[in-house]
Amino acid sequence: MVFTTEKQATKATGPQRAAVSPATRKRKINLVPYGFLSPTILLIVVLMLIPIVMVIWYSLMDNVITKKNPQFVGFSNYAEVLGSESFHTAILNTVFFTTVSVAAHLVLGLTFATLLNTRFLKSFTKAIFRVIYVMPWLFTVAIIAILWRLLLSPNGIINFLVMELGLSSTTIEWLASPDTALLAVTFINIWAGYPFFMVSLLAGLQGIPKDLYEAARVDGANPVQQFLNITLPQLRPIIISMALLDLIWTSQQFALIWMTTGGGPINSTEMLSTFTYKLAFSEYNFSMAAASAVIILAFSMVLAFFYVRYQKARD
Repeated sequence: MVFTTEKQATKATGPQRAAVSPATRKRKINLVPYGFLSPTILLIVVLMLIPIVMVIWYSLMDNVITKKNPQFVGFSNYAEVLGSESFHTAILNTVFFTTVSVAAHLVLGLTFATLLNTRFLKSFTKAIFRVIYVMPWLFTVAIIAILWRLLLSPNGIINFLVMELGLSSTTIEWLASPDTALLAVTFINIWAGYPFFMVSLLAGLQGIPKDLYEAARVDGANPVQQFLNITLPQLRPIIISMALLDLIWTSQQFALIWMTTGGGPINSTEMLSTFTYKLAFSEYNFSMAAASAVIILAFSMVLAFFYVRYQKARD
């Protein structure tokens, strides 16, 4: 029997360790980050990439799900969706709803953030107004929809105030009239979304160095000039980023519209999201709904491209 000492064993294994080349060892080290990322990559593939590919394939077929053997029809579903009058109405309503909401979010958020950042109010007063201003952001979409449906109902407080002030002699069907429904849901979305801008812009205002304002006052700049030449340029990166994000989010708004008007009356509040939903679950035309969803995806990808491009340029 031969006994091998520890030193001899180490010498025996030395050449085997030396056989591993530095390139192989470096390759193994480079694969480690991908091992940590693999669960996230798997989730993205299963929950995002595969569904997107399936929807694109459905949009090229005859009505899937409801037919046992759907046929390939190419881009005919896209042509039918793009030629639909309801789709054109949905586009116009979505553009109006989105642009007005984003602009109002920005104006209201910047106004309230400036008021909360002023040095003329005490800390306790600021805290009270901060709670009041941020309150719409605390409610879920369902609560917001139910709340405003009650407020805007014919027997609601809004109609009571309008009639008491003499602005109208009869009750107004805010959510049931084609003349006022789109304006009403846009107002509700503005009320529910401005706190996001306010909180973000308030953080940006508090990060602006006070030395800039002191130097401007020494040079004789008035408050308006300070706002235009110091505040807005300092907040420009935040404003652009938030505006692009809000464009993406607002253009895809569904729950608020569906729970207040359902896209009616007479398609006056029909959005791209509700139009697609109705195609799928009211008319059971899943292929056309898939085509509409792909069109919305392309539009969202354009906005996302500009957002990512701006972020890269900013970095």
